[in-house]
Amino acid sequence: MSDSTAQSSTSGPRAKDPGRVLIFDTTLRDGEQSPGASLNLEEKLTIAQQLSRLGVDIIEAGFPFASPGDFEAVQRIARSVGSQDGPTICGLARAARADIKACAEAIAPAARSRIHTFIATSDIHLRHKLRKSRKEVLEIVPEMVAYACSFCADVEFSCEDAGRSDPEFLYPVIEAAIAAGATTINIPDTVGYTTPAEFGALIAAIDANVPSIDQAVISVHGHNDLGLAVANFLEAVKNGARQLECTINGIGERAGNAALEELVMAMHVRRQYFNLFLGRPLECPDPLTAIRTEEIHKTSRLVSNLTGMSVQPNKAIVGANAFAHESGIHQDGVLKNRLTYEIMDARTVGLMDNRISLGKLSGRRAFRSRLEALGYNLSNEDLNAAFARFKELADRKRDITDRDLEAIVSDQSQQVEATFSLELVQVSCGTNMHPTATVTLRNIDGEDHTAAAIGTGPVDAVCQALNHLAAVPNELVEFSVKSVTAGIDSMGEVSIRLRHGGRLYSGYGADTDVVVASAKAFVSALNRLVATTRAAGLNPQQAEDCLEAGRGV
Repeated sequence: MSDSTAQSSTSGPRAKDPGRVLIFDTTLRDGEQSPGASLNLEEKLTIAQQLSRLGVDIIEAGFPFASPGDFEAVQRIARSVGSQDGPTICGLARAARADIKACAEAIAPAARSRIHTFIATSDIHLRHKLRKSRKEVLEIVPEMVAYACSFCADVEFSCEDAGRSDPEFLYPVIEAAIAAGATTINIPDTVGYTTPAEFGALIAAIDANVPSIDQAVISVHGHNDLGLAVANFLEAVKNGARQLECTINGIGERAGNAALEELVMAMHVRRQYFNLFLGRPLECPDPLTAIRTEEIHKTSRLVSNLTGMSVQPNKAIVGANAFAHESGIHQDGVLKNRLTYEIMDARTVGLMDNRISLGKLSGRRAFRSRLEALGYNLSNEDLNAAFARFKELADRKRDITDRDLEAIVSDQSQQVEATFSLELVQVSCGTNMHPTATVTLRNIDGEDHTAAAIGTGPVDAVCQALNHLAAVPNELVEFSVKSVTAGIDSMGEVSIRLRHGGRLYSGYGADTDVVVASAKAFVSALNRLVATTRAAGLNPQQAEDCLEAGRGV
């Protein structure tokens, strides 16, 4: 579809057009479905608070019916973040009464709340997953949307796997949802199958063939299986979509979701290009989204640290190399005029020289103030623990940067209720020696237990000794170590993922000694594993059924 055709399809006034592009963040719902990226309640609250500072319009806080833990997380976020001037708090629900009722109860504390309900519309999903006919789905949609509207005035309806659905079936489904009260219609590319031209054409066709579409905001949700999610979304904006469902760093199921930072900055840098598709004058200076772009970098770092999912160095906008210049020609050009090789100012996304003047003589107030500037709001208990870690590091490391502080806080905040605590790590290794580790774990009853093991290296020996003491069957499937800052005394960050019962559990540790950091990360993952298997709630089959359903949109 040509630009002129796309523009003409959205040229008329739309009753529900917000006049800008709404950003619907699903980091805490779809993003958390990244293997091993599960978050505890405090971590979810921390991210939700930062998303509010970032300026997202809607936070999809979770899938309340999936488990009591998810219900509590959504409710706590609604209560603490969902103020009158804060974002809309949304919960996901299948098109089923129990799901919708649980969602309504979870989001109730928010000043502005939304129920997001969905059902599949593609023939392959109807035949193999739902085992329902098109006629049955057409009957379910208005009934469940109306039921959601009985709890909440703001209801979003999603046609799961819309990208592979028959458009001639989509039109009456969408019409039925709007007639029943849906105010947002979401068109998901659930499996990341479509191309930009196809996705744009689908949005334009919905705009042209659903008579009541002007009574709802068109939203899009998409996965990045073919690396096209961001391109698909930008094409959707050109054809009338006014809400984008995305995640920080593009995390999410399989290859992830459309990345919030890429979408926002594409529309920021190319504002003149997109202005016309929103019916604005070419030179209109008004931003196309409500995102505070200077908060992007710290939000990216926060999500990366708390989920344990590292951002690749060449990642657009937030990668370590995004504003780096290695080529001599590029360096020369940038020194003469930044515009020669930079299309955006790094300061626009909050990236700057973060070397600070905190040291071992710094006080608690200065420490708290700097953490708040980085986007962290710790409880007094967590602040005390982090401050103690900071003082310990300051005795060993002369120059402390914001990255060091982020590592300290992430190490602290990623701890779940501890079944095991690490008391001692000691290794012996070298040329012509068998790497040997001695570790001591303290259990929940306060009892210390020590074990020694030989491994292929010091980290392997530590992990084998810890496994012997914990006696929790697992498989180490991923080990990642990186330096937080430059220099021989830099902090080392270690991320570990363990597999148990078909599920992945992540752990994170930071220390100037990478072997100690590895031990901390392993114990963190073990604690996560134990906490999850002991958690009360639905039986395993029920929880798995709900989890699979929540992954569908």
